[in-house]
Amino acid sequence: MKDYITRMKEGQEFIYFVCGESKKAVEESPFLEALKKKGLEVLLMSDPMDEYAMQQLKEFEGKKFKNITKEGLELAADEEEKKKADELKKATEALCTVIKDTLGEKVEKVLTSQRLHSSPCVIVTGEFGWSANMERIMKAQALRNSGMSSYMTSKKTLEINPTHPIIGELRKKVEKDKSDKTVKDLVWLLYETALLTSGFNLDEPTTFASRIHRMIKLGLAIDETEEEKIEDEEPPALEGEEGDGGNDMEKVD
Repeated sequence: MKDYITRMKEGQEFIYFVCGESKKAVEESPFLEALKKKGLEVLLMSDPMDEYAMQQLKEFEGKKFKNITKEGLELAADEEEKKKADELKKATEALCTVIKDTLGEKVEKVLTSQRLHSSPCVIVTGEFGWSANMERIMKAQALRNSGMSSYMTSKKTLEINPTHPIIGELRKKVEKDKSDKTVKDLVWLLYETALLTSGFNLDEPTTFASRIHRMIKLGLAIDETEEEKIEDEEPPALEGEEGDGGNDMEKVD
C-alpha cells in the first residue's frame, strides 16, 4: 500500500483495486482498460480472502479504496473529453432504451461507460452490494444463506462503450428499425458475454450456446428454413418395402 501511494498520480483520490477468480482473470479484466490508458495503477487481487478483506478496509493513509468493478467510477477528464462524452451519451440514448427494454429486469440500468476502451460493454454492480467475484464465491458456498444472497446481491448495470464499432453499428440499426429481431439477438449475446467477462456465471449456458449457433449460421449464410426442410424430409423406404403396402417409417420430428 505504501509503495502504491508513492506512485499515485498527482490529484489521484483513490487506491483502485479489482478482485477476481484468478491472476489471469484480473490481468485480462475489461475494467482495467480506461485506467491503464490514463496511466492509473490498479491493485490486482486474486485470492478469495482479498474479497473479504477489502470489504473491511475503507482507506489507507487518508486514501479511500475504489473497486473498479462497481458503479460510481469517475475518471478525471478535461473539458474537451467531457463535451465528447456528453455528445456520445446523447447519441446512444435511443440504443440504451432499446437494450433496457430487451433485457428487462436482468439489468437495472443501461448507461454509456467511461471505463472501457476496447470492449463493447461490461456489467457493474451497486457500490454497496456484492461484486461479481463475491457473488461467485457465495454461490459456491454449500451452506450459504439464500435469503441473505437475495438481499445483498445488487442489481446489475450494463455499461456500453459508445466508441466501439459493434455499439456503433447497433445504434445505426436501432435508428433504422427499433424492432429489428437481429438487434435483440445481438443485445442478448452482448449481455451474456459481458456477464462472463465481468466475472459472473451464466444461469442458462444452453440458451447462450443456442444464440452463438444462430450467429454462426448467419455468418455462414445457412438458411434455417432450408435446414428445417431437409431435417423434416421423410427418409427413403427400406429395400423391399416399396409397393408392398407396409407401414411407412415414422417421420423424424
